[in-house]
Amino acid sequence: MKKAVFLDRDGTIVEEVEFLSKVKDMKVIEGAAEALSQLGEAGYLLIVVSNQSGVARGLFDDAVVERINVALAKELKASGAKVEMFLWCPHHPDFSGGCGCRKPSPGMILAAARELNVDLSASWTVGDKLSDIEAGRSAGTRTALVRTGYGKSVESSMKKKGVIPDGVFDDIGKFADALLGGAKD
Repeated sequence: MKKAVFLDRDGTIVEEVEFLSKVKDMKVIEGAAEALSQLGEAGYLLIVVSNQSGVARGLFDDAVVERINVALAKELKASGAKVEMFLWCPHHPDFSGGCGCRKPSPGMILAAARELNVDLSASWTVGDKLSDIEAGRSAGTRTALVRTGYGKSVESSMKKKGVIPDGVFDDIGKFADALLGGAKD
C-alpha cells in the first residue's frame, strides 16, 4: 500500500480567493510547489481534495474547476511536483442537497484511497479549515492545519470545539519540513 498527502486546494496550495473561477486569479502560495515536490520525492502520493460549492451555487461549472486544476497541475509539475489526482465536491447542502463527498465527509479521501491503494493510517490530510481536519480524521489519516488561507483565523475556534489536528504549521512548506525531518514549526 502507498502513503499519501491529501491536500485542500484553496488556502492550502493556492492563495484563498473567494470562489476562484479564473486561472489568472490562481496564485500558488510561496514555497508550496517546492514543498509538494519534496513530499513526492519522499514517496507520498499527492492528492487534492477540494470543496467547490461555486458549482452548486451556479457561479461556475465543473469545466471551470477542471481548467484551474489543470493549470495548477502544470505549474506544480514545472517545480517537480506531481499531483496524482484532483477530486472536488461540486455540492452544497443549501443549493444541491446533501452528499457523501463534501468535506467534512471523508468521501473524496476514501474514494481516492480505494482507487490508488492508499494506506490511510500512513497518510496525512492537510488543510486550512475545520472541515479538512474533520474529513481527514474521519478517513483515518493524521491531520495538519496550515495557517495560510483561513487557517490562522480558525485555529483558536477549533481548539474550543475540541478538534485538535496532529500538527499546526505556518504553511505547507513548514509541514513538509517537519514531516520529512527538517526544521520544526
